[in-house]
Amino acid sequence: MKNNSYIKIASIYVGTIIGAGFASGQEIMNFFGKFGVNGLIGILIATVLFCLIGSIILVTAHRNKISTYNEMLEAIFGKNISNVIDFLIILFLIAGYCIMLAGSGAIFHEQYNINSNVGIIFMAIATFITFIFSVKGLSTVNTVIVPFLLISIVYIGTKVILHEGIDMNSLNYINTNNNHTFIISSVTYVGYNMIPALVILTSVGSLVDSKKTAIKGGMLGGLFLGILALFILIPSLILYNDVSSLELPMLNISSYSDYRGKYLYSIILWFAMFTTAIGNGFGFITRISPIFKIEQKKLCFLFCLISIFLAKFGFSNLIMILYPLFGYISFLIIICAFLKLIFKRNAI
Repeated sequence: MKNNSYIKIASIYVGTIIGAGFASGQEIMNFFGKFGVNGLIGILIATVLFCLIGSIILVTAHRNKISTYNEMLEAIFGKNISNVIDFLIILFLIAGYCIMLAGSGAIFHEQYNINSNVGIIFMAIATFITFIFSVKGLSTVNTVIVPFLLISIVYIGTKVILHEGIDMNSLNYINTNNNHTFIISSVTYVGYNMIPALVILTSVGSLVDSKKTAIKGGMLGGLFLGILALFILIPSLILYNDVSSLELPMLNISSYSDYRGKYLYSIILWFAMFTTAIGNGFGFITRISPIFKIEQKKLCFLFCLISIFLAKFGFSNLIMILYPLFGYISFLIIICAFLKLIFKRNAI
């Protein structure tokens, strides 16, 4: 096993989380931006939680030789409850994949005036090719794309910071009456994102050769997520009056000093959707394949084909209906899991 396995794990972790909502800046503004300077503290809290939870999942999976998320759920909740949660997660994975396909269609249509169906089919083909190569494909794609996303977002954020500077006094007036609700928002945000993380981190066992690798992978992935969130939040706060009401704040920020930046960021946003799509899709395929005993390549093809039609419901419609629902479910699962671990440490 190569010593850089933890980098691959961290890249897969980040790639799974940084989807359309994260990279567009919408989630960061909703969960952190509205709290002004306190949102920066919220990012720190979320980063620590991402590091800890990611490492705990990876270490637990490695120690107990767990290779699928349903094994982890059964160890925590028992068979009956885990079956219910398993069904909900399967729905979440299908929905998450279809939302990313729909998002690809939206980018093609809104940014390049190309029929949205072309964008949907293009994403489906790209993910299908990745699925064929299983964990290796997932690892290779994320190891290439995630550094690109990290560098691009840090560059855009730094550009705004250097040009405008940071006036913390003005940021304090964004929201001065939030008390400690930013803490709740931070915890909720992490919980909101942990279903796909749980699914994918328990599926990459072949990359985890030791407890040290598991810890380093989880910690590095969480740190990268924190850096990305920070360099989306800071420029969003600096340009708050201009972007706070926009659905895709980072598209506006990326064109801050150069109109061509908007087109560049639309590519970045597509790649963010792509890494999330392969995370959700791979999680679904690895879970369903042993149940129905279908050859994985055939299942990949059928899954991608059917999802093309489901994605036609539209990006905004799917997000509006499904994201809040699964966000609350995800948060409930995380809370129950940690209560189980606290009161019964031998549960797993």
